[in-house]
Amino acid sequence: MADMLPVMRIGVVGHGHLDQLFARQYLVERLQKEGAQVGLTLVFVWNRNTDKLRESVAEELILHNLPDFTDRGADVIVEVCHPKIVKDFGVQFLSKAHFLVGSPSALSDPQLNQELRQAAEHHGRTLYVPSGALWGGQDILRLNDSGSLKALFIRMSKHPSCFRLTGDVLSDWTEDEGRRVLFSGSVAELCPVAPNNVNTMAAAAIAAGTLGFAGVQGEIVSDTALSDYHVVEVEVTGANGFTVHTVRRNPAKLGAVTGSATYNSFWSSLLGGFCCRRVCVC
Repeated sequence: MADMLPVMRIGVVGHGHLDQLFARQYLVERLQKEGAQVGLTLVFVWNRNTDKLRESVAEELILHNLPDFTDRGADVIVEVCHPKIVKDFGVQFLSKAHFLVGSPSALSDPQLNQELRQAAEHHGRTLYVPSGALWGGQDILRLNDSGSLKALFIRMSKHPSCFRLTGDVLSDWTEDEGRRVLFSGSVAELCPVAPNNVNTMAAAAIAAGTLGFAGVQGEIVSDTALSDYHVVEVEVTGANGFTVHTVRRNPAKLGAVTGSATYNSFWSSLLGGFCCRRVCVC
């Protein structure tokens, strides 16, 4: 019965591009409608513009100043905003709660990665990384833990309107140009180029810990033919000739950074409960 479940108190931190607002709204709506049935209760929501919250969130749940999160007693804080929030507040969040990082591209910064891991260890917390659009994340993790993972490559192909890149790499795209490789190299190099687009690759790099961000290879491709979905290809190489190649088509509207099926992964990550690791891909 719902009233017999242990209650986990959830705080949601979200702002930024429209996709991140949708992710925050999706989570908050499900927490308010279904949270009690699964032992989850919403204790705060923060958004850079609090006016955007008032139609869907009770006033007492709105957190006006993010540093005041310490007053709300959250057990888990969920970030669905931007890597900068992870950098500026991640260590503080972990001092008070478990932390689910919706922008794991931030962890491509080796110093921040280490600081968050150390904070999780010091405070006995877990740093959760949702698998997002990554198919087979747990399998990659198991292969890594067994010492059998030799290589990992991920290609993400999207309509050019779906990319949010630093610089002007895509400023000259046209509707009839077809397919263009925008970047190919290590995920460590790719994350600063497309911090809002490659969280799937970042989750893979964390699962593939022996390879890490520098060892996992990634490629982003602009393709004007992809008007209805994003394509995520994962190629895993193990020992003794073992290989796996998966292709996932994630429905997405034009201009959407995140595919619609990814939102549910955040909810599933919350329902997954705790794990014994200090950094957990869920």
